[in-house]
Amino acid sequence: MTGLSVEMLAADAPEPISSAGHAQLGIAVLAGIAVIVLLITRFKVHAFLSLTIGSLVLGAVAGAPLDKVITSFSTGLGSTVASVGVLIALGAILGRLLADSGGADEIVDTILAKAGGRAMPWAMVLIASVVGLPLFFEIGIVLLIPVVLLVARRGNYSLMRIGVPALAGLSVMHGLVPPHPGPLVAIDAVKANLGVTLALGILVAVPTVIIAGPLFSRYAARWVDVPAPERMIAARPSEDLEHRPRFGATVATILLPVVLMLLKALVDIVVDDPEDTVQRIFDVVGNPLVALLAAVLVGMFTLGRAAGFTRERLSSTVETSLAPIAGVTLIVGAGGGFKQTLIDCGVGDMILDVSKAWSIPALVLGWLIAVVIRLATGSATVATVSAAGLAAPLAAGMSSTHAALLVLAIGAGSLFFSHVNDAGFWLVKEYFGLSVGQTVKTWSVMETIVSVVAGALVLLLSLVI
Repeated sequence: MTGLSVEMLAADAPEPISSAGHAQLGIAVLAGIAVIVLLITRFKVHAFLSLTIGSLVLGAVAGAPLDKVITSFSTGLGSTVASVGVLIALGAILGRLLADSGGADEIVDTILAKAGGRAMPWAMVLIASVVGLPLFFEIGIVLLIPVVLLVARRGNYSLMRIGVPALAGLSVMHGLVPPHPGPLVAIDAVKANLGVTLALGILVAVPTVIIAGPLFSRYAARWVDVPAPERMIAARPSEDLEHRPRFGATVATILLPVVLMLLKALVDIVVDDPEDTVQRIFDVVGNPLVALLAAVLVGMFTLGRAAGFTRERLSSTVETSLAPIAGVTLIVGAGGGFKQTLIDCGVGDMILDVSKAWSIPALVLGWLIAVVIRLATGSATVATVSAAGLAAPLAAGMSSTHAALLVLAIGAGSLFFSHVNDAGFWLVKEYFGLSVGQTVKTWSVMETIVSVVAGALVLLLSLVI
């Protein structure tokens, strides 16, 4: 960041609501995060309430008037939900259509019919990556793990050899690729270009998922050799359907929003004229809200109607898809409120000053902040939104490419070493029938590999583009 950029940032920034020095602000940040961690991990308080209380503690310790702290938190929550909440809802609807119509099963069955032997781990990575694009991580696990167990049992494969690639595909999509909530919030916080972030996210995701999935699964299968637990092998979700969507139509529906957003990014680069009619058209159709809405509307026909859904069944599917995401939306919103409180208290400027004094590259600092919060809270989403708020000032003066890389560095850090304070840890443990130690050797190590490899690739890209 140039000196001119810093001066411009300081001139344009609003007056902080706190006049505390760096030491007090540092203590305030630690106190706020500590409260969030204790409430989530020790007292099992919901993350939404924990983030709300932690924001108030942060402001109080920073010496800011509480009425201004409340205003900052409410403003951040409202703006975050306004920018991301609708996208979360549309993604949930598309994911539910995919699951209930049997479209996910069609993808799984088609790929598995063409794969076997040594190709099976690679097939599982492909399945998880494609299906994981529109699905939240927890939904993806619930949807795919029964399939993983069936494949391992019927094909006599090592459970870890099949399961780790599937988990890697879901995790990488969740942390690095929009329209998942974490990356979307980070994009909004650092003012990055969504299309550029999406393109670079896919570029980083491919080698990351290969290393953490099929390659690492060879070692994971040696370290932990367990059979698929019979009690967890359930009936497929679409076995009661008379028809299933076709493979090509299903894949095209899932990839539609991704293609539209990538086309917008490409047109922005090639045309580079905000007044050009073609660019203005693609600015609309490539907007994530429009792209996801288009996928949902198309999916009602290519997925729902193809499976024989009546209008009433489609309406019911949409309705049931929205209830489970209320918690996710509130957590993401509260994370945005915490982020805004950090910024308004002056913590962003403090981070900016410290990073200059320590000469820590912005991408490394963003990754490290996300790692610390991830280890403390266990939530990749909380780590992403909090780290994005802290690192946002570092993006001032960055090119669109490097701002996108900062988002990916934060996303990579948010996946580091999942352990006992992460709900995903226990989901994997229970579905695979593992002990805590076996889960650490497989799932936790895999998450760490994803984080480190993705972070290293982001740094490498920053040197060449």
